[in-house]
Amino acid sequence: MTQKIPQQTTAPSIQLALIDIDGTLFGPQGVPECAWQAAQRARAAGLHLSICTGRPGRGFALEYAKRLDPAGLHIFESGAVVLSGQGEVLQAAALPPSIYQRLLALGRSHGLPLEVYTAEGGFYRESQHPDLVYHESMLGCPAVMRSLDNVGEQVVRVQFVWRDSPSWQLARAQIAQMPEVELHEATSPGMPGVGFSSVTAAGVSKRAAAEWVAARLGLDLSRCAMVGDGENDLELIQAAGLGIAMGNAPELVKRAAKRVVGPVEACGLEQALAIIMQW
Repeated sequence: MTQKIPQQTTAPSIQLALIDIDGTLFGPQGVPECAWQAAQRARAAGLHLSICTGRPGRGFALEYAKRLDPAGLHIFESGAVVLSGQGEVLQAAALPPSIYQRLLALGRSHGLPLEVYTAEGGFYRESQHPDLVYHESMLGCPAVMRSLDNVGEQVVRVQFVWRDSPSWQLARAQIAQMPEVELHEATSPGMPGVGFSSVTAAGVSKRAAAEWVAARLGLDLSRCAMVGDGENDLELIQAAGLGIAMGNAPELVKRAAKRVVGPVEACGLEQALAIIMQW
């Protein structure tokens, strides 16, 4: 007599997977095909997928979001902007104009290359610094060259693109003392040796944006997983019901995670999504 296997009657513990881009979805050789195949299986199983990145919601990052989950809600600009899978702005947190001007003056006084991003999808710079030019190619969208004094749109993020130097360390210390802002720091396998330090309005974070996205889906963070590799992912990895660190993450991030998977190029994201669906 064949034993009947009882059908699962309760919803999976994790219903939303938040996924970083650089070092998680995107690695030294780009996005591995195994990641897209795993995402397709996860969607078919009913899992919601959301990009959760410091990148702007345009260029390659928006293409990744649309492919990852076209019906999803996706977090960009370190939490300052949430877009639909079709690129519609659902939420944005602008920098106060006086703080924006202060950051701009700080970058200019220290000779630091920086980028400006707006809620409307604007991407601006006023320098031809080679790191900024290369970063454009990595993002898959061109910046507009112009004076940054008044870009005419809601500025949500100023990003300093730096290589370690006394000038950057001095500027960083000044930014860290500003109570009106949050400092989010990251690296990318596409630009080794370069740091990306984003400044947003106070209260903006990947975690805060993830809570907003989860609430829109009728969830809280206990029903969410975060897959990431950077220290800017650490707070959300700790707060989510399931935090997963990539194999290429620093030890601090790995220790904070409930699970550690392989690096990007070894299909670490595929492993992470398999764990999430079984959780």
